[in-house]
Amino acid sequence: MPLKNLKVLELSGLLPVPYCGMVLADFGASVIRVDRIGVDTTLDVLGNGKKSISLNLKHCKAIDILKSLSRNADVLIEPFRKGVMEKLGLGPDVLLKENPKLIYARLNGYGQTGKFSKSAGHDINYVAISGLLSLFGRHGQNPSPPVNVLADIAGGGMLCCLGILLALIERNKSCKGQVVENSMVEGTAYLGSWLYRGKKSMLWGDERGKNILDSGTHFYEVYETKDGKYLSVGALEPQFYQELLEGKLSESSCSKNESIYLVIGLQLSEEEAPQIGGDFDKLKKLFRKKFLEKTQDQWCEIFDSKEACVTPILTLDEAPQHPHNVAQQTFVQIEDIYAPNPHPRLSQTPGISKATEPIPIRGEHTKEILIGLGYSSHDIDKLEHEGVVECHKKSKL
Repeated sequence: MPLKNLKVLELSGLLPVPYCGMVLADFGASVIRVDRIGVDTTLDVLGNGKKSISLNLKHCKAIDILKSLSRNADVLIEPFRKGVMEKLGLGPDVLLKENPKLIYARLNGYGQTGKFSKSAGHDINYVAISGLLSLFGRHGQNPSPPVNVLADIAGGGMLCCLGILLALIERNKSCKGQVVENSMVEGTAYLGSWLYRGKKSMLWGDERGKNILDSGTHFYEVYETKDGKYLSVGALEPQFYQELLEGKLSESSCSKNESIYLVIGLQLSEEEAPQIGGDFDKLKKLFRKKFLEKTQDQWCEIFDSKEACVTPILTLDEAPQHPHNVAQQTFVQIEDIYAPNPHPRLSQTPGISKATEPIPIRGEHTKEILIGLGYSSHDIDKLEHEGVVECHKKSKL
């Protein structure tokens, strides 16, 4: 695998850092999760295949242990707010002095400067400050957060992973490590680059739910079917829209009158757009009524043979069973659950999902890791007695 022999220290946190560590592990990195004594990581469902050492970082001996680990590591990922690592004596200046080749990744909400740099927050807050949350939702309704995928995962964990890989490429040239700073606010804003750059074009306006790609049109929308399920319609281009009409409205009296709407918003003048936009609502009502006439499966049977950009909206239980995903081997089954396989798929060195491996219990590998650093069993027992480390009772060695 491409990241084989890469050694990563992951300081335990909520979703963004574990996700970043998961991606690195799926592509071959050896990841040690540094847990805090007495703090369960039950929410870390992405810890499969990682090892766990449990340290009390308020104790100077635990700080020494982490420094020792960082000397042998390629990457360290930390999830804390501004100043926390420096207060512990584990800031980048200290650890890069210990190991000049270390990639020191800082993954947090607001970054190291600015009004909120020391403030608490979650995905919804970071997406809000990025400007993107104002875009999600229906017209006339409150903004609606897109679960916690945008900031935590895309603008956080995934972009941090990209930053780490870029720093590793640079290290191959210079033999020097560096700090990778990933603020989820900035990462999320960067994901929205085309929205910011295209703000003055007719692609996107300020009014939520009135744009081409945010349910403002009838040809890029979600529709309910007869059985209470849903379809996604994305017939943007004229040729796809024509296929949509042939598949959906061939028996409808309104189909003959709809050919004028084959020209999408990109080709409308500023004077024409409001007038056409007003008709979108009328056409939506017609589309809603028509889609309610058949079940999701019946519509899929109709559109499977047409290039109308119509697909079923699948649940997390349904997606792994869909024929396309089965053929692509998009998911791997672990007992009674499914997990997405690593992506992108590399032809020579593909990733292998760690989801088939167990999630470590807090402190499960503390003894193993400390022995690897040269500590004796007597030393480890003493450290545990002093509250420096925590060893799970089922730990090996």
